[in-house]
Amino acid sequence: MIHEILPHRFNNQFIIATDIAEDDYILHYRENSLLLKTAGDGFEIPRKKDVSAIVNTKAGTFLFSLDEVRCFLIWEDPGTIDDRFAYTEMSFFRRLQPQEIAWVGIVGYQLRNWYLKNRFCGKCGSKTIAKQDERAIICPSCNSIVFPVIPPAIIVAIRSNDKILMAHNSNFKENWYSLVAGYVEIGESLEETVKREVKEEVGLDVKNIRYYKSQPWPFSGSMMIGFVAEADDTQPVCPDNIEITDANWFSRGNLPNHPINDSLGGEMIDLFEKGEL
Repeated sequence: MIHEILPHRFNNQFIIATDIAEDDYILHYRENSLLLKTAGDGFEIPRKKDVSAIVNTKAGTFLFSLDEVRCFLIWEDPGTIDDRFAYTEMSFFRRLQPQEIAWVGIVGYQLRNWYLKNRFCGKCGSKTIAKQDERAIICPSCNSIVFPVIPPAIIVAIRSNDKILMAHNSNFKENWYSLVAGYVEIGESLEETVKREVKEEVGLDVKNIRYYKSQPWPFSGSMMIGFVAEADDTQPVCPDNIEITDANWFSRGNLPNHPINDSLGGEMIDLFEKGEL
């Protein structure tokens, strides 16, 4: 999956850091794109020494480390850039290689969006500041503190004998299917979310729910939690025609177009196809 970058090491431990060293990585986002340095046919994350001529790297926000190299978010827009650099849209990052660059780029994007959404206090409306001793935002007027919020979401592989249920979401491209997924509501357990989402989206009752694996998913700022469940395939499949426009049972060797195994859903579908789920 996209976050599995061994032997590279991603460390999100917060440290107090204001000085950006010449070899530290620099992340600058413009709308939904990240500034990358071209390297032959590929890309690299620029370092301070690469961009100091076009970006004011004296001020930045520490994010995390990759292979013991610190990564800083730079807010200043460099304006016109030369042909050594290119802005790459986040939608491309699921296919971007090397994978550790893709992972750093999308996690940085999640944190950057969190900072932007909390520039003002949700309690009193005052301008906020970054807390200096931990990853948090504080309001200097009322002392309210905001930490990064990670919404939990379930994704479930529903099986019936040698078949798997796959669904077409209204936001998917044509002829593209994946597993049933949805966000956890307040007061729900994860297992209750699985039952509710499946019933709401495709009209099925499921049983024998068991945990599979989890995956951080910075594209939506969520934590995807994977489950496997069983359902009786004599039940009618009834898409809600709001989120899900089509759903059906599929057998191995006859699966529709679906996500690759960079995602939790794609991995579970791939394991089903191999007879390992």
